[in-house]
Amino acid sequence: MTARDVGVVIVAAGSSTRIGEGELKQFRWVAGRPMLLHSLQLFQSRPDVAMVVCVLPREYAGDPPPWIFQCDAERMLVSVGGRTRAESVRNGLADLPPECGIVLVHDAARPLVPEAVLDRVVEAVRGGTSAIAALPVVDTLKEVDDTGRIVRTVERGALWRAQTPQGFPREVLLRAHRAAEDAGYDGTDDAALVERLGEPVVVVQGSERAMKVTGAADFLRAEAMYGLAD
Repeated sequence: MTARDVGVVIVAAGSSTRIGEGELKQFRWVAGRPMLLHSLQLFQSRPDVAMVVCVLPREYAGDPPPWIFQCDAERMLVSVGGRTRAESVRNGLADLPPECGIVLVHDAARPLVPEAVLDRVVEAVRGGTSAIAALPVVDTLKEVDDTGRIVRTVERGALWRAQTPQGFPREVLLRAHRAAEDAGYDGTDDAALVERLGEPVVVVQGSERAMKVTGAADFLRAEAMYGLAD
């Protein structure tokens, strides 16, 4: 029997309408399903996941779109988004049941994460350390000043592009969020909050399929990637 000890917080509380038509990005369809539903169903396909909390904008949390229930409703909760990403994650964490000793935090804007990436993140956390999916930087990086003039070429050998999911022992993530909240620090991802504690965080191999959908052109890229081998 597989222990159901993994809790998932899907951050889908953004109000971005940059894709046009006033539609929330996380609710727009891509590759045959709403973007959020891709992630929800992916995590619920894992036998070790006890609960998935979808953090939605306040105006949708009480009346979510009906397609969100195309899942195991007994393993899905809806939480209310906060003023910041960190606050939204904290709201989701508060709704996870106590048996979730491992927590995965995932951005709904990354709908096509391969299952193998989830396996690698969870395996690392089961080994006792926080872990994030990431990809090594392959482009040459330039640091520039305010005028656009190149200051220097940045050594890329040790640089990685952070993705989600990001996984943590629950106790570590809770401590990190408490400390960040006390300090008024939001960070750009949950790994940054854990790093502030001096706790180790490792990277595991991510995937180009785990791209972040931001603008209209990204939806076209995601459609093209769907169904391709990782």
